[in-house]
Amino acid sequence: MPPVAPSLALLVAVSACLSPTAVRAQDQLPPDEVAALRSEIASLRAQLQTMERRLDAVTSAPQATAPVAPSSTTVGASSSPAPKSSAAPTEISWKGSPQFGSAGRSFKAKGRIQVDVGQVDAPDGLVDRGLGYGAEMRRVRLGGEGSLGAGVGYKLELELSDNNVDLVDTIVTYKTGPWLLAAGNQNQFQSLDEVTGDTVGAFMERAAFTDAFNFERRLGVSAQYEKGPWVLQGGVFADDITALSNSSDGPAGGDENNSYGLDGRAVYAPKLGKTQLHLGGSAHWRTQKRVTDAGTRYRQRPYVHTSNSRLIGTAALPVEEEVHYGLEAAFVSGRWHGAAETHWQEAALGTGTRPTFFGGYAELGYYLTDDTRGYKSGQFDRAKPSKPLGGGGVGALQLNVRYDYLDLNDRGVVGGKQDAWLAALVWQPLEYLRFNVNYGLLIYQDATPLRNGDRDYKVNVAGARMELDF
Repeated sequence: MPPVAPSLALLVAVSACLSPTAVRAQDQLPPDEVAALRSEIASLRAQLQTMERRLDAVTSAPQATAPVAPSSTTVGASSSPAPKSSAAPTEISWKGSPQFGSAGRSFKAKGRIQVDVGQVDAPDGLVDRGLGYGAEMRRVRLGGEGSLGAGVGYKLELELSDNNVDLVDTIVTYKTGPWLLAAGNQNQFQSLDEVTGDTVGAFMERAAFTDAFNFERRLGVSAQYEKGPWVLQGGVFADDITALSNSSDGPAGGDENNSYGLDGRAVYAPKLGKTQLHLGGSAHWRTQKRVTDAGTRYRQRPYVHTSNSRLIGTAALPVEEEVHYGLEAAFVSGRWHGAAETHWQEAALGTGTRPTFFGGYAELGYYLTDDTRGYKSGQFDRAKPSKPLGGGGVGALQLNVRYDYLDLNDRGVVGGKQDAWLAALVWQPLEYLRFNVNYGLLIYQDATPLRNGDRDYKVNVAGARMELDF
């Protein structure tokens, strides 16, 4: 590249020669000197054009970045350039909350807020202050999940519910190919309705048998195999964290809780055209290893969680062993979706009897907007509104109906029966925000007696929920 100073000198000279003052001065010079000056100007112009062409050639070529010399004012600075960093850049994406990822590692904050109101209209003659109107913060959950690289992941969630703080999903995972291994506090693959997240369910509450049969997360290890339309799950589990962490001695002490169980579930979920099918079943066995003074109860609320009253339920039973199993079927086809399950719970009592309780439901749903229900890995998943609020639409609007049955009577045990007819209207203006309004007619047999002794009656319930999750 030519020196910069001569280029500036030439430009100054040419400018001076072409200035108005220089032109006026020509009238005072002899003709031969004027001719010489014009010749010199022409020569300078030719040199300037040559230099411009050379500059254009240099500036259009790729430029190498020269290393920056260390400042003379830096104490102890090295004379060699600093080495380049090998760390991968951090990528930030949005999935309900910021997700950070870099070189196979990631972290995402998780949480949810659920606020409920409910109304239980019991018949005259049933005196229970737990019925009527109620409101509660159903769930407040906060945690995070991510990956450490090499297939290792984690998930930790704390939940405030019923004024107690509990560990929810608290696991370390390892994924390789179609296999997913997990250790920690987790679900036991009991049923489709149980493993489907409460923020993506079709109703405010799950089917009656899931609560009545004491489905819950427990501490254990599990394995899942997923390939093509098949999802196979199994694990070995102890008890829930609260029962295991009780530090007191005696029959209720956590250190004396030696119960454990085996759980498994299989799902076949093929696609026929645009229709997603779901066929599955689960089997579970659990030994108590001891019979506590409190015993085991199987019971259920009048649908809404705002009431802690149980109008049907068994007395405390000396359960030594549990065997339960269930069948599942579901589909998603465009705006339509449906599901049905049956579940049997067999309890081996210390008295030698083995009563079997039964529950099941069938539901059908339809989107009034151009949306469809999500499905992934053997369970229902989050719906994504095709036209969310603020994006040219009002979000997704979903109408669901369900028949829910529960029978807690068998072999001398009278816990009661329930036939529930439920309807739900779910508005999802945005992907991570839902409003759920439910109504139910509950028809009871052998329930909590009225003042006149009648145990067969009807109860109307209604509920609404606002839920935000990320």
